[in-house]
Amino acid sequence: MGLRVAVVGATGNVGREMLNILAEKKFPATEIIAIASRKSMGQKVGYGDKELTIVALDTFDFTGTDIALFAIGSSATKEYGPKAAAAGAIVIDNSSLYRMDPDVPLIIPEVNPGAIKGFKKKNIIANPNCSTAQMLVALKPLHDVAGIKRVVVSTYQSVSGAGAAAMDELFHQTKATFVNDPVEPDVFTKQIAYNVIPHIDVFMDDGYTKEEWKMVAETHKIMDPDVELTATAVRVPVFVGHAEAINLEFKKPLSDEEAREILREAPGILVVDKREDGGYITPVECVGDYATYVSRIRGDKTVKNGLNMWVVSDNLRKGAALNAVQIAEELVKQKLV
Repeated sequence: MGLRVAVVGATGNVGREMLNILAEKKFPATEIIAIASRKSMGQKVGYGDKELTIVALDTFDFTGTDIALFAIGSSATKEYGPKAAAAGAIVIDNSSLYRMDPDVPLIIPEVNPGAIKGFKKKNIIANPNCSTAQMLVALKPLHDVAGIKRVVVSTYQSVSGAGAAAMDELFHQTKATFVNDPVEPDVFTKQIAYNVIPHIDVFMDDGYTKEEWKMVAETHKIMDPDVELTATAVRVPVFVGHAEAINLEFKKPLSDEEAREILREAPGILVVDKREDGGYITPVECVGDYATYVSRIRGDKTVKNGLNMWVVSDNLRKGAALNAVQIAEELVKQKLV
């Protein structure tokens, strides 16, 4: 028997990707409901070779819905997520609202699928931050073998992580520079076209941004609370695809050759690591793919048991929509729905 699945926020970047991925993966659903705010009611969105008509969130009754994929941000989720859960739908939430809730599991299926059973406390499962998701997919197989002691990560995050308005801002600023029009920041604090901005989310008292804090806190909840991690999160003028330069210090020796072989066998990862021109993956090349790509694997001789690598993934997919659908697939696989 198929499932009744709701996609909440179906007109946004992540919601549309959720619908695309559900169709691509032929998720076992007898009914897909596309939900958005009242202003989008009646609009059409694609689902495979079909079109779905948007229904309004504020009047939708979740009774009889098996899974609800939420991609509407924290404030709206705070209002409607518990209502959907109370009606019996298992909510898979892409916002940051529930990630640190001790009664809500924070899941990356390749990393901690066993924790998914914890959803029964609130009928809610949290999707991790995009930068955390791709990083931990790459780190977990290595951690299982050699034990990661410390992580230093610098992210190069695309503007799509900040939403459609951010993508528009990059487009318009890039165009403006060619015709000598003024470039006025709006979504971002500084010009993003032909620039990089070391500032994602709000600043905290210790000088780190909340995006950087998320990577630490979520790594501890998902993988291992004893791993030390420090991050610098940077927004770059790329439309889709996040990249990360990661430096690792292990408890046990691990050569670059061993790491390469471990990662080649790991789920969700593709290793493209040739020590030649173009022998690595960049954000442009990962767009539309399911995989997390790992390149530039090499030893770090400045620390004992050190390793460096480059990790790239489509942030709208593995960083958001794909991970949410994979959580739904895990629910089916474990016969929890």
